[in-house]
Amino acid sequence: MNTSTAAVTAVLDRLTAAWNAGDGAAYGAEFTADATYITYVGTLYVGGAEIGAAHQALFESFLKGTRLTSEIVDVRFTGPDTAVVITRGDVHKGRPGRLHKIQTYTLVRQESGDWKVAAFQNTKHKALMEAISFKVQPATRPAA
Repeated sequence: MNTSTAAVTAVLDRLTAAWNAGDGAAYGAEFTADATYITYVGTLYVGGAEIGAAHQALFESFLKGTRLTSEIVDVRFTGPDTAVVITRGDVHKGRPGRLHKIQTYTLVRQESGDWKVAAFQNTKHKALMEAISFKVQPATRPAA
């Protein structure tokens, strides 16, 4: 793993650690000041401060005691200071189950050399709808 890949995956590790600690401020700190964050229900948050504050409220209510689990599917550098990361993940209490969500992170290298998340998109995988689509129109099935 090269140093840029390691630095990018370290951001995701810190996001997971902040989530698991219920620390909205630490979670939001991994995003740029103008980051966009789209949840799987379609809520749009803008900026690390708003992302962190919203998550703190969630950690104190709906998401209290949850853990974040994810696995990296792909890390692709689109330039020396930009990376696109695809993950599968989910939130759980107790043991993690199947990872039902697919996320896209766009990370940018800051002037300091640190990487931050500039954009995040979370989509809930709907396996049944996907299977029906592939059956009705097999040409829509992706190669991967």
